[in-house]
Amino acid sequence: MFIFQIVIVLLATKIAGHFSVRLGQPSVLGKILIGILIGPAMLGWVTDNEIMKTFSEIGVILLMFLAGLETDLEELNANMKGAVYVALGGILLPILMSYPLALSFGLSQGQAIFIGLTLAATSVSISVQTLNEIGWLKSKEGSVLLGAAVLDDIIVVVLLAVAMSFLLGDDVSIPVLIGGKVFFFILLFVVARWVIPPYLKAFSRLKITEAVLSAGLIACFAMAYIGEHYFGIAAIIGAFFVGIAIGRTEFKEAIEHKVEPLAGGLFVPFFFVSIGLSVTFDGITENIWFLVVFSIVAILSKLIGSGLGAKMAGFNWKSSAGIGSGMVSRGEVALILAAMGLSSGLLPAEDYTPMVIVIILTTIVTPPMLKGVFGDRRHQK
Repeated sequence: MFIFQIVIVLLATKIAGHFSVRLGQPSVLGKILIGILIGPAMLGWVTDNEIMKTFSEIGVILLMFLAGLETDLEELNANMKGAVYVALGGILLPILMSYPLALSFGLSQGQAIFIGLTLAATSVSISVQTLNEIGWLKSKEGSVLLGAAVLDDIIVVVLLAVAMSFLLGDDVSIPVLIGGKVFFFILLFVVARWVIPPYLKAFSRLKITEAVLSAGLIACFAMAYIGEHYFGIAAIIGAFFVGIAIGRTEFKEAIEHKVEPLAGGLFVPFFFVSIGLSVTFDGITENIWFLVVFSIVAILSKLIGSGLGAKMAGFNWKSSAGIGSGMVSRGEVALILAAMGLSSGLLPAEDYTPMVIVIILTTIVTPPMLKGVFGDRRHQK
């Protein structure tokens, strides 16, 4: 059965991506929308099973690994101040706007805090693909966006863990929690600086097929697993920084040129489709105002909060609007948080479906917003 789903997913995403481009939009928009069409909410051709989730996870890890390979570390460091401003603006305003709003819908303080933190999350994977399509990934704006999204993810995860420890009465040591995440980034730095280069050289001497490609993928998935399993850091962050490390070696081109077709040809389409698989329209009419109001707040709070952060960092209004647009997508990060909230009782069951649709809507509007603000740089040259 899954073999047939592979055929459906690959065929549907490629056709949808083509028509999306023909309509003047990034191909990623069509790929996300087709996931809703072929998923359980509509045609039901593809189901959200474990193999689908695995392919999807591999896809987003490879997507961020490629983004790391494409990232200029010097440019990223040079724009770290802007990344901090954008991340903080993109966290504070969603929380400040959504918390009182959640209370007005009758939610408890704990539930309102959880919703605020969920909407403070950012998933840059959709923005990465869009920026790459329109030629802005290697720009100053792209570097700030990537840096801000990484910082956003770390801060929100820490804040959420702290909040849940108080709201649910979990016995969590805050210093240990924060210390563990700091240790992981120290580990990443050590691995990137002193382990990755000699490791790749040693592997390249092995008399096996695709030695360098295998070495790069092993490092990517290893750090993604270690970060997520042992330190509670999203797998995409470990993959992203391994990509940056490999991008500074002589093996960058060899690995990038072989990972790109593997990712784009097979795994990444499953990630885009998986976003649409979460959509369901059951009971949506009873919560239509929750859906409408929180969708507006979710989009505007990131757009304005991160945009003002970019403006404070010295960007012009156009670049600030583009950076704010790129931070709007909540994607898979917020979907995971919503599922956590449902299981823990911090997100009421009747509000789960509307919140999932809010998250999907922020993900769908991001590609056209980015292209609308930035334009297609490739056609400007």
